[in-house]
Amino acid sequence: MLGNFSVVTEFILVGFSTFPHLQLMFFLLFLLMYLFTLLGNLLIMATVRSERSLHTPMYLFLCALSISEILYTLAITPRLLADLLSTHHTITSMACASQMFFSFTFGFTHSFLLTVMGYDRYVAICHPLRYNVLMSPRGCTCLVVWSWVGGLVMGLVVTTAVFHLTFCGPNEIHHFACHVPPLLKLACGTDVPIVALGVGLVCITALLGCFLLILLSYAFIVAAILRIPSAEGRHKAFSTCASHLTVVVVHYGFASVIYLKPKAPQSLEGDTLMGITYTILTPFLSPIIFSLRNKELKTAMKKTFLSKLYPEKI
Repeated sequence: MLGNFSVVTEFILVGFSTFPHLQLMFFLLFLLMYLFTLLGNLLIMATVRSERSLHTPMYLFLCALSISEILYTLAITPRLLADLLSTHHTITSMACASQMFFSFTFGFTHSFLLTVMGYDRYVAICHPLRYNVLMSPRGCTCLVVWSWVGGLVMGLVVTTAVFHLTFCGPNEIHHFACHVPPLLKLACGTDVPIVALGVGLVCITALLGCFLLILLSYAFIVAAILRIPSAEGRHKAFSTCASHLTVVVVHYGFASVIYLKPKAPQSLEGDTLMGITYTILTPFLSPIIFSLRNKELKTAMKKTFLSKLYPEKI
């Protein structure tokens, strides 16, 4: 007991139980999006592995990005799908902390990898003669490892800060996952405002820092492309960045909705639906964008997989 309150040891994920008549439709929709996300990322990884022409730093980073997306969705979506078919929505404090840790770890790893991919495009376009030196296999491996280490640190910092607090009731999380804002509303004690401010500043600083580094990379890239004399050369240079730039816009667009929205009164159902954009929609769109907007990857996919299905047409 803590004063007149009992310490909470498990939570109830309210999730989509506020939409009882739509739960089956949500289940089918999210299941299809989840399966497509897994299939799309696995297809990208298989294509890069089998096609020797794609054994370059850009596609190494893309494979690392696909792995982070698969693990990120694995941390959230299976539990969401199970809750949509169940009336038992309780989750232990330890399981809730684990979900938060893995979702933040893989989510921020994704952001750091997008930043690294922006740096790769900057080197390729602005310093092509030094590309093999600056983006050596060892250097690329270090960038990927540090992206994962950065994500791990973010996951540890946020999860430790939030679950260091005391939760003393009520225990209903008005979300489909163990998300920070609804959890902080359930915490009690004088440390809650400090933790809320600290976690918010850490997350926003990391996201904005990555975004500003990507903007800086593209500022140099655009300046370099504009100096290319032929229109065909400019188009070819920009086409190598198109898929990455589109994913960055989608990723940070939805992230800004979650982390930078004004603190205005909003329905709990609205918060739940808004969370879908970042946790399910963004990972769903990413492999589609890279597959359709990247001509080299699209050609390799056709060569690798269509040749096995229709060998006489290739």
